[in-house]
Amino acid sequence: MNKFILLALLLMNISLIAQQETTQTVFLEKWENSKEYLLKIAEVMPESDYEYAPTPRQMSFKAQLIHITENMHWLANSYFSAKKYSPLDKSANKAAIIAYINASFDHVKNAVATTDTQELTETVEFFAGKKNKIQILNLLQDHVTHHRGQLIVYLNLKEITPPKYTGW
Repeated sequence: MNKFILLALLLMNISLIAQQETTQTVFLEKWENSKEYLLKIAEVMPESDYEYAPTPRQMSFKAQLIHITENMHWLANSYFSAKKYSPLDKSANKAAIIAYINASFDHVKNAVATTDTQELTETVEFFAGKKNKIQILNLLQDHVTHHRGQLIVYLNLKEITPPKYTGW
């Protein structure tokens, strides 16, 4: 009988832990991994190649990184925080850009973590039409992923092995 009670208590605890997963906790876990992966990509490209762009119509490696971080700030500040940000100086060096990437991810993380869970279903005005804040979270991640994929192509074109991918 004691084994049955212990098993029942264990299953209840597992159930409670599973219920603690929220849209925010799932997003933030993925967000942290996304941050680490982008930082590795930014680190592996030599600073001398930060101005590299495969064609004249594409952004440079550096411009891609700046674009990613500015988009993070815009979305976080517009939909999850009232905090203003200062855009990164476009002439920043590799170390400053990497620090800015780190700070930008942390800014989003803090803004999302402090957002009331109920707010995530709120509909907000967006240039592509009305969206809820969960959709904005998806956009945050998708935008990073989209441009990070381009950066991986840049690394391959420079014959630099991209860091190993970690999805979750």
